[in-house]
Amino acid sequence: MTPDHGPSVGPVLVMGAGLVGSYLGGRLQAAGARVDFVGRPSVLDELAAHGLVLTDLAGGRHELPAPALHLHPALPAGARPSLVLLCVKRPALIDTLAELAHALPAGTPVLCCQNGLFPAAEARAAAPGLMLLPAMVPFNVMRRGPGHFHQGTAGALAAQDAPALRPWPAVFRQAGLPLSLRADLRPVQWGKLLLNLNNPVNALSGLPLRAQLLDARHRRRFASLVAEALSVLRQAGVEPQRMTPLAWDRFVQVLRLPTPLFRLLASRMLRIDSHARSSMAEDLAAGRPTEIDYLCGEVVRLAREQGRRAPLNARIADDIRQVQAAPAALRRPPAVR
Repeated sequence: MTPDHGPSVGPVLVMGAGLVGSYLGGRLQAAGARVDFVGRPSVLDELAAHGLVLTDLAGGRHELPAPALHLHPALPAGARPSLVLLCVKRPALIDTLAELAHALPAGTPVLCCQNGLFPAAEARAAAPGLMLLPAMVPFNVMRRGPGHFHQGTAGALAAQDAPALRPWPAVFRQAGLPLSLRADLRPVQWGKLLLNLNNPVNALSGLPLRAQLLDARHRRRFASLVAEALSVLRQAGVEPQRMTPLAWDRFVQVLRLPTPLFRLLASRMLRIDSHARSSMAEDLAAGRPTEIDYLCGEVVRLAREQGRRAPLNARIADDIRQVQAAPAALRRPPAVR
């Protein structure tokens, strides 16, 4: 398609061109932005051979031929991006920030698009000269074929407000990626983290997300993890952002309903591509480190700070670590408890 050029912007650097990075960067380039993609050789080889095809739940489709993509196995020398989308997984965040700080001009705005909470002090120690802005990506991206990335769930991006970011919501909107700027992103991060407590449940279930949510055993395990986390958050005086039309207590109640009632009341929640799986499921299958320590692990840490325990979140985190540590041939989810 011919991009419909929106507001004039400088170049964008995607650091970590995996599922989310390739999708976000591709949508921005399809809307007219100059985008440089830095990623693993396996991903870059795929994009160099097949280009990018981007699809979504609404039936949208954008195609970028391989020759139009700017692909780099490492940070390009002399890079001067107007915006960095940092899309590496949370375990790689600090090392990657140090790499960016060494190469980019001071003051470069960096949207940190990781799951979990943004580790502000540690991140700023690693990259003191950069403008580090936590961001939240609410939707799931899956690979549907070589170079084909599909947005399998809905939601709008959010980021910490800063003057340097204020021209960008119009650019993201032009790309079909609504972006809201928030004075305080912490409640949003906790809200997204509560939803992400389903990631280990999904990874251990072996099912696509939609099928897993329609299975009462798995859905109620998710509900129990959220309920435990809400109790910990309330004791700590943290109010998580509502991420669905339902208040959090009502959300837990709906998850615990019998499946026919859940299907009826949660039709919006079930608007998920039938093949979509959590990123944690993909990581486990590929033998990559997961983000469990930055999801359930955050709940366990906050509970400990309050002088209490979060046994359900601790247990499922242990289950994920057990599967993660097993040889590939023996990597089987433990039975649902």
